[in-house]
Amino acid sequence: MTVRTGSGPDARHAPAPGAGKGGRRTALALGSLFVGTFVMGTAELVVVGILDLVARDLDVPLATAGSLVTAYALGICVGGPALTAVTIRLSRRAVLRMSLAGYAAGNLLALFATGFPMLFAARLITGALQGLFMGAAFAAAAALVPAERLGRAISVVFAGVAVSTALGVPAGTLIGRATGWRTAFAAITVLGALALVLTLLCVPALSTATGSGRLRTQARHALAPRVLAVLGVGFLLMGGQFAAFTYITLFLEQVTGVSGPVVSAFLLAFGAATAAGAFAGGRAADRAPASTVAAAAAVLVCALGALYLFGQSAPLAAVALAVWGLAGFGFVPSLQYLVIHLAGPGRDLAATLPASAVNAGIALGALAGGTAVGGAGADGALLTGLVVCSLALPAAWAVRFLKAPADA
Repeated sequence: MTVRTGSGPDARHAPAPGAGKGGRRTALALGSLFVGTFVMGTAELVVVGILDLVARDLDVPLATAGSLVTAYALGICVGGPALTAVTIRLSRRAVLRMSLAGYAAGNLLALFATGFPMLFAARLITGALQGLFMGAAFAAAAALVPAERLGRAISVVFAGVAVSTALGVPAGTLIGRATGWRTAFAAITVLGALALVLTLLCVPALSTATGSGRLRTQARHALAPRVLAVLGVGFLLMGGQFAAFTYITLFLEQVTGVSGPVVSAFLLAFGAATAAGAFAGGRAADRAPASTVAAAAAVLVCALGALYLFGQSAPLAAVALAVWGLAGFGFVPSLQYLVIHLAGPGRDLAATLPASAVNAGIALGALAGGTAVGGAGADGALLTGLVVCSLALPAAWAVRFLKAPADA
């Protein structure tokens, strides 16, 4: 239980009596959730670097193999909320354990896939289980810490995904290309089992419910216009980013004039900036989540604009990419915080929805970027991303005026 000292989404919170005890145990619990999201973030994107190996081994066209990315995203977007609705009356600790056990089994299915349909099904299942786990992890984080530290707890959970982009995906790609694509899935299965063990050992029973146990009540609050408005902002901001980022290598080669290892260094710097943004975004979310989203949107638009205008200069392009990474991922903890806060009694179901909105934005943004590249080259993809993110600015500013329900 918490006591709010204000009414808007940027209102400060005071901890309930006794909140915050057992700091070391809480840190271990959040650390185990970080490992879980790191494993899942790695599994989600590592397939991109080994698609050609999968296509060759299973004798399918490369474009068909690419549908494995779509299957995973579809699992997160649709399967995550659906599984959450089915398990809404279970404790979040039980859901965490079930989803991790299923996730390890799903990747084991991928490891031993005898054909493409079996691998496709495994990706669809594991995507849905990631959506379920992420929502439960954010809800558990909310129950583990006093309210004034919620943003930082969310950032630890989300940082697993950000760090996986910088470290897990490159490492998994390297392993897969050196020893075969199945080895990458074997490593993910082992890491998934490790995350399950850590969760069993470190995540305590949550003493209070994080939301209403009734699905109808959860859905009514989770799908309220105030929540959908925030999700729309996340959809546009992430969609705009991935319209540009999907083709950032092409932009760096064609416009900035760098290639080979230098491109990898640029992308590594971007990945490091996203991880830093995820952690820094937690503190910002605790101070003023709605203002953080608005400010991050403005900075993101400026960074993309600078990259579009001055991308011919390698130093300026590097700076713009770093600022992009910081702002583009730094707003996510605040987005998650706002959804949980504004959903009130529907927070358990609502906690899965940012992942759905973000992945829908990624999928459609990549499609829009591809269309732009076909017509105007790498510059067109970046300009498309800039325009889409700019469209989010008025909505991001308006989020500051949204209020949580009185029974939150």
